[in-house]
Amino acid sequence: MVAAALPHTVLEGHGVRLEPYATRHLPGLTSALGRPDVFGGGWGGGPAAARTGEQFAQWLPTYLPVWRAHVYVVTSRVALDAAEPDAPHTVIGTSTILDLTEAAESAHIGYIAYSPAVWGTSVNPACKLLLLGHLFEHGYGRVKLQADALNARSRAGIEKLGAQFEGIARRDAQRADGSWRDAAVYSIVVDEWPAVRAGLERRLVAC
Repeated sequence: MVAAALPHTVLEGHGVRLEPYATRHLPGLTSALGRPDVFGGGWGGGPAAARTGEQFAQWLPTYLPVWRAHVYVVTSRVALDAAEPDAPHTVIGTSTILDLTEAAESAHIGYIAYSPAVWGTSVNPACKLLLLGHLFEHGYGRVKLQADALNARSRAGIEKLGAQFEGIARRDAQRADGSWRDAAVYSIVVDEWPAVRAGLERRLVAC
């Protein structure tokens, strides 16, 4: 079986909404992510790449693979003090589906960053449930996730999903300070998806 062409469409549920990236999202992304603590774990090239304000807004479209991948903007009504039922969606982060290979039924979820205000909440499991479901429902059989090998928080988050550790990709990418990152590589395959999905659903019920 060959995976189907993956639509880049709105994904919504479990308190979050993932919208295809557009330039109108830049002010919200700048507010949510344009801060040193977001870069501290290695996102965007690491601490040496940290930008704020207009510098961040100009840089972000050059960093995200907007012309070759499915870049999503994560929004929520309930996060960041916007709990009213009719409140507008607040931008809280970004995630990307990339390296789509239909013949090999493989894909990669990466470029993940959230506002520190939602770290440790239901946002990450909700996003993963939507993104993984979107991929497996369209015939993908393996989804890769990875993190800087030194980023213990991100690695713990991936492992909590139920992803299996595959190994370390050495000298995988250069950080903004000129050093080279080793990447800890994980994956979830389609046979594991029912158990992973059930685990994510349990986490969301418990939140």
